[in-house]
Amino acid sequence: MEFLNRHVSVRNFKNVPVEDKLLESILYSGTRASNTGNMQAYSMVVTCREPQRQKLAPLHFNQPVAIHAPVLITFVADFNRFSKWCQFNKAQPGYANFISFFTASIDALLVAQNVCIAAENNGLGICYLGTTTYNAQEIIEVLGLPRLTFPVTTVAMGYPDDLPELTDRLPLKGIVHYEKYQDYSEARIRELYAFKENLEQMQQYVKENNKETLAQVFTEVRYKLEDNEFFSSKMLDTLKMQGFMK
Repeated sequence: MEFLNRHVSVRNFKNVPVEDKLLESILYSGTRASNTGNMQAYSMVVTCREPQRQKLAPLHFNQPVAIHAPVLITFVADFNRFSKWCQFNKAQPGYANFISFFTASIDALLVAQNVCIAAENNGLGICYLGTTTYNAQEIIEVLGLPRLTFPVTTVAMGYPDDLPELTDRLPLKGIVHYEKYQDYSEARIRELYAFKENLEQMQQYVKENNKETLAQVFTEVRYKLEDNEFFSSKMLDTLKMQGFMK
């Protein structure tokens, strides 16, 4: 548990490749994750070669971590493989729908977390790239993903060049609900977020962005309504293109 409690996102990696045998072992640990019906409705696309990484980097907004990580692993919700197995065995698959996409996405994320834990347990660092779904259609084209697949997240992996300090987290009392969800009063919200808001780094974010509150940095700079609506529409179009929605 102490190992899990020390997790940090690593964004600076040494220019050292991850050994093939070690990488294979880590990926195998990913496949031991829980999944729905043991259908394993996911795939992992491993990108190590520089030309292919350069094609992916702009789709992750050219984040330095996406450019310099020696390994990028794209985790894919994948009902293509299982559907073909069904078809080849006189069974009619029924997975061209949204619930199947959601199921496969959950499975892919469970695998991703297993991979991350296995990587860290072997001295590697990882960083999730939340940009994957923003440019899913373009990533599909670069990786040659067929119908009934969808990239749900990407993990950058390598040997850490440095380890950042632990980032803040809300206390358990703000996250855990027993028996029923207990909604939040204004007083409770202010209590839960006071620590984050008073961190020097967060106060600097507010100042740099000429905002009044940290919440405004999130809603007006980092995760804006217009961006969320744009990428939501784009994602839904891609889901239709990939056969998960009509």
